[in-house]
Amino acid sequence: MMASKMKTSFFDLKLTVNGNEYNRRIPTHIRLLDLLRDELKLTGAKEVCGEGECGACTIVMDGKTVNSCLILAVEAHQTEITTIEGFSPENELTKLQQAFIDDHSVQCGYCIPGMIISGEQIIEDFHRPTRKQIKDGLSGNICRCTGYTKIIDAIENTGKNS
Repeated sequence: MMASKMKTSFFDLKLTVNGNEYNRRIPTHIRLLDLLRDELKLTGAKEVCGEGECGACTIVMDGKTVNSCLILAVEAHQTEITTIEGFSPENELTKLQQAFIDDHSVQCGYCIPGMIISGEQIIEDFHRPTRKQIKDGLSGNICRCTGYTKIIDAIENTGKNS
């Protein structure tokens, strides 16, 4: 018996990423993470677990942090997305990025884009976040290298100085 081929469906996607508007005809089965990395060449969001557990693929979609590995690209139709590349388009560090350097919060760096994005959102949401608010806000981000203390310090210090 011959196996039947599944027909790929396509979708005309419109979205804004880092202030730039994109129109793409995409297969309906691709994830937002794959669109960002493969189509738009924005490689700051990383695939680690592919299950929404680690936070390495974190982006901001319509003002909320989300795991781009869990979202189909078609679900991002007519949304506004910010990736780590969009936080410093002029190649200048944000206050939080500088704090990560100053507070020695970076080790291997693989999780850092997701940590920075989550940290920026925590500061935006709470302005001067408490350590508990920071810990709660980072709960979807895993770092295998640090003990999180310096990451929390950097977010707390940035919030205090904003």
